[in-house]
Amino acid sequence: MIVWLNGTHGVGKTTTAKLVQQLIPESHVFDAEKVGETLMDVHPGLPETENFQHWPPWRPLVVETARRIIDYTGGTLIMPMTILVEAYWREISDGFAAYDIPVRHFLLHTDTDTLRERIMGDAVMGPSGFRLDYLVPYDEAFRGWLGVEADMIDTTGLTPTEVGITIADAIGIA
Repeated sequence: MIVWLNGTHGVGKTTTAKLVQQLIPESHVFDAEKVGETLMDVHPGLPETENFQHWPPWRPLVVETARRIIDYTGGTLIMPMTILVEAYWREISDGFAAYDIPVRHFLLHTDTDTLRERIMGDAVMGPSGFRLDYLVPYDEAFRGWLGVEADMIDTTGLTPTEVGITIADAIGIA
C-alpha cells in the first residue's frame, strides 16, 4: 500500500511521514522530490520550468520508482509530496492502479493564517518565500479537486504525533 501525504509546502508532510513510518510495521518513507532532483541533474538541462512536476517523465518515474521499492521491500510506502495539479494526481494514481497498488491519499490541511505562521516560524528551514508562494495555488486546488479527492486531516489544532496517529488509525493500524 501507498500512504500519500499531500498538502501545501510547510504543512508538515515530511514530519508526519517520519512519525507515521514509526507507527506502521514494515513501512518505508519515499520522498518523490528525489525523482525531481534527479531530473534536475540531467545535463544539458531539461526545458526550463518553475516546477519539476511539469516535466512529463517525472510522474511515471515516481510511479515506477515507488513500485520497485514496494516490490523490493514489501510493506507500506509513505510518500510525502505536494501535488496540486489534478491531471498529475490522476496520472500518478492511475499508474499505481495499473500495478494494483492501493493508495490512501491524505491531505494535511490548515487554515492560511496558521500555515503562514508555521512557515514564518519554522525553526529548521526558517521563513520561506518558496513555501509562501504556494499558498494561493494550494487554496485553489483545495477548493477545487483536492479537498474532495483526499481524506482531509485538519492539522490546525493537532500535534504532529496526533496527525500521525490519526493516519495510522485511518488505515487500521491502531
